[in-house]
Amino acid sequence: MSKYDALWHWIKDNQNSNFKLTYSEIEDIAGLPIDHSFLTYKKELQKYGFKVGKISMKEQTVSFEKL
Repeated sequence: MSKYDALWHWIKDNQNSNFKLTYSEIEDIAGLPIDHSFLTYKKELQKYGFKVGKISMKEQTVSFEKL
């Protein structure tokens, strides 16, 4: 079980195309603060049919892309 499972399930259940979430939205969905470990865990998302695209530190957003 991953600490980001809630986020991965939300993405799988609620999105059907490419989209962006802010860091704040990710934290609300995941129920925990986003931190550097996100870079390690992001590869898990491929099991749910999506991948992490661009991570913008300036805009504080993460783009997600359907595989």
